[in-house]
Amino acid sequence: MAEAERIIGMPETPEAREPDRAEPPEPGGDEQEGGATAATPRGPRRVAVLFTVAVVAYLLDLGSKLLVVAKLEHHAPIQVLGDWFELRVIRNAGAAFGFGEAFTIIFTVIAASVIVVIARLARKLYSLPWALALGLLLGGALGNLTDRIFRAPGVLEGAVVDFLAPKNFAVFNLADSAIVCGGILIVILSFRGLDPDGTVHKD
Repeated sequence: MAEAERIIGMPETPEAREPDRAEPPEPGGDEQEGGATAATPRGPRRVAVLFTVAVVAYLLDLGSKLLVVAKLEHHAPIQVLGDWFELRVIRNAGAAFGFGEAFTIIFTVIAASVIVVIARLARKLYSLPWALALGLLLGGALGNLTDRIFRAPGVLEGAVVDFLAPKNFAVFNLADSAIVCGGILIVILSFRGLDPDGTVHKD
């Protein structure tokens, strides 16, 4: 876990963060003695954003899978944009976009590990863009992990429900999309030098 925190760029100690971590005072906010406005730490708000994004992504993925399994599985695909995009339900035992079907348990363990690492790093989070990125990763990982635990053929070996089928591309789901979007955002933030603790560095 410590290695994962080092790679993502989190500070090892609270002292590594810059001292100014207070939100700007809000209009009408409570004031302390002497007219000073009480400062609200950014950390708890960023954590709230992370978990809100994760919950929304997870519920959208779960709801879409329940719907397509009930209405579309074992039926002919539904064309949305002619031959270019259709809804077609498949069960995927591999990773995102159908890769690595022989390593279902390994991908299950990886997804569980990602969830644990993000939960641990959340307490050190002070960047809103990083909160959005990690929230997408967390929601997507939870969505596919739910399939692997509760769907056939068994616990930790369950096949993920995929149903979004662009032409000449792998079939995927909303959880895969959330993971990819979160990963792209993390790459962009890293190139811009923004760390999860809110500091900005230049090489």
